[in-house]
Amino acid sequence: MTQHTSRFTRAQLFVTCLVDTFFPSVGNAVVNVLANQGVKSRVPDKQTCCGQPAFNAGLWNDARAMARHTIDIFSDDESPVVVPSGSCADMVVHQYPVLLKDDLYLKKAENLANRTFEFSQFLVDKLDVDDVGAQCGGCVAYHACCHGLRGLGIDPQPKKLLKHIKGITQRSLSDAESCCGFGGLFAIKMSDISGAILQRKLDDIEASGANIIVATDVSCLMHIEGGLRRRDKRIRTMHLAEILASSSDNQSCEARTELKDRTVT
Repeated sequence: MTQHTSRFTRAQLFVTCLVDTFFPSVGNAVVNVLANQGVKSRVPDKQTCCGQPAFNAGLWNDARAMARHTIDIFSDDESPVVVPSGSCADMVVHQYPVLLKDDLYLKKAENLANRTFEFSQFLVDKLDVDDVGAQCGGCVAYHACCHGLRGLGIDPQPKKLLKHIKGITQRSLSDAESCCGFGGLFAIKMSDISGAILQRKLDDIEASGANIIVATDVSCLMHIEGGLRRRDKRIRTMHLAEILASSSDNQSCEARTELKDRTVT
């Protein structure tokens, strides 16, 4: 495991709605991985949705209210904010300043944007860590999530972290940077198109030979896992934080995912 001296010893965790409601193990994994790097996590109370669904639906006044609330929650502490989601991180980093450009909260929004980081981005770019000492078994393929990839430029960071996990075999996905079809409200409003995009992604996953799909957003993983279950495939999904939190305990990544109770139908 590679450890580096960092000026960051504390961070705040923006849990996100889906992690809080359906995937709390991801939040725990983030806290554990950061703790192993000497970073103590604080999880502020009263945090809620980042406002992206309202923003994407055109309900900008509602989105502004949620943005101001989030800014207030994370402004009591000037430590960096770590988000286990490129989608929500992109909302804070890029859309809060847009939403609040004519608002008294603009400077606060810019301040929060400047110290908000997606999880893998924080580890690699800010802590200068690419090996967290993780060890698992299984054939792993990485799915690049759209908001993180295109909005935040998150591409080398997860790959560097996965490269140093002992015991895994990596597989590549064809058309690896294509969308899984989720897209938040898009999957609801345009379900037929969303489903068609998903089927193409599932075909690529099956062809890869991987038995574990890793991504940085649980929203994409939830969508992909739902499709895999409907195909009756035993390919499992893991958030990057979960696989990085794995250690040498004679239990493979594949076995860990078997134990999860994911509420996907």
